[in-house]
Amino acid sequence: MNKGSARIEINEVGPRDGLQIEKAMVATAAKVAFVDALSACGFARIEVTSFTSPKAIPALADAQDVMRGIQRKPGVIYTALVPNVRGLERALECGVDEMNLVMSSSETHNRANLRMTREQSLAELSAVLRAAGQAGAPCNVSLSTAFGCPFDGDVPADEVLRLAHALVAAGATGITLCDTTGMAFPTQVAALCERAARELPGTALTVHLHNTRGMALANAVAAWQTGITRFDAAAGGLGGCPYAPGASGNVNTEEIVHMFACMGVDTGVDLPALMEIVRGLPSLVERELANPLLAAGPRLATHAPPAWLAERFPA
Repeated sequence: MNKGSARIEINEVGPRDGLQIEKAMVATAAKVAFVDALSACGFARIEVTSFTSPKAIPALADAQDVMRGIQRKPGVIYTALVPNVRGLERALECGVDEMNLVMSSSETHNRANLRMTREQSLAELSAVLRAAGQAGAPCNVSLSTAFGCPFDGDVPADEVLRLAHALVAAGATGITLCDTTGMAFPTQVAALCERAARELPGTALTVHLHNTRGMALANAVAAWQTGITRFDAAAGGLGGCPYAPGASGNVNTEEIVHMFACMGVDTGVDLPALMEIVRGLPSLVERELANPLLAAGPRLATHAPPAWLAERFPA
């Protein structure tokens, strides 16, 4: 049965998840302008930056300057990635609304990406959740490789839910199920979303998709049909995973917004305004971006008929 809501939330992750792996170093002022433009589009959340070590992610070394420089729009929740208690402290100093913590569902990916075992990550994140709880700061935890790992292959749903339960018990207010490397398929997505909703009532669930194998939009529909109402996406499909050979970026925000609009599902996002932002992204990241929707226009974008038609078929 279709449980799909007529209203969903789009969390724009391009400024953090997208820009962190770009080769071009984006200037602080340009990042601020990017976030400010996105704020005017109607997003529920915008992931602005990451309070990780500047040595680990040089592209986001200006996290505090960016966070302090943006113009906050009422109603938009501004989030940031926080890896540890020190990162939490830096984020709190800048007034971040919600923290996003990350660990992997699979052991090998967690070791490669975070240089820790999963149990070490659980301990680290539990400390962050305790400190955030004392500060009154809500925290979401993104579980990477929830639908498959580029090293370990399939990840058992039991393991994903084991970690999710532990994190919610430690204080997480939300869990994001991440298809980090684009390995998910629709029936798998539906099954995991249904189980997570059943086992974690009251926990905000988000789905984070990549389009590596061309199934991101189909997976989004599958998740939506189970009742999921929160989706991560990145303008222009920015982003990717450095530990997944051939992996493409996140699902394009403009494509998921356009798809749901065609289906009569309200995202709250101004698609024409978003398309203007996407049009300027190649200049921002200094590379070309493949964007079929930008080239073709929205579904009902019409064109003038050939001039010869009027001559052949006069009124």
